[in-house]
Amino acid sequence: MSTVSPQAPGDFWEVEPHHHHEGASTSIGFWVYLMSDCLMFAILFATFGVLGGSYAAGPGPKDLFDLELVALNTAFLLLSSITYGLAMLAMVKNNKGGTLGWLAVTLVFGLAFLAVELYEFSHLIHLGAGPQRSAFLSSFFALVGTHGLHVAFGCLWLVTLMIQVGQRGLIPANRRRLSCLSMFWHFLDVIWIGVFTFVYLLGMI
Repeated sequence: MSTVSPQAPGDFWEVEPHHHHEGASTSIGFWVYLMSDCLMFAILFATFGVLGGSYAAGPGPKDLFDLELVALNTAFLLLSSITYGLAMLAMVKNNKGGTLGWLAVTLVFGLAFLAVELYEFSHLIHLGAGPQRSAFLSSFFALVGTHGLHVAFGCLWLVTLMIQVGQRGLIPANRRRLSCLSMFWHFLDVIWIGVFTFVYLLGMI
């Protein structure tokens, strides 16, 4: 006669619910972080809206901005969003090589975006249009620079995840991290569309 060893009431819930609750709390926590970032960028946009016309007898958007260069930079970031989406599709198919490949392409586009932005900043400073020149330029550098710092952090995070996926594969923890970075990366795209429209396009009108 076979016997069944007694189990503690919580034994059935030791594995899966633990991972489920951990993943849910991670997602909720990351959404809270994104909402706080939204508030920060809202303040920066509002500040630019108030100070964006204060040129202090200095150069304005029409004198400084190169729309073709900014459009190229916008294309880099939008393409990086598409390639990250392709990386997520490869992850869903459990294709480790495809995931890493598309993440690498995303990283290249992200670094290209940062390179163009650094060139723009250095060019403006070379022209004497640094953040100390006027309230307009102070708010411009604060808004665009903060977004650039977020992209730089995203690139660093992307490299870290590529190393983890390469070493440990598409385990549940890495899938969660890739999903969080996906939300962060697409969030930066949305913010940049606002910057491109509100700062550059409207500034040139």
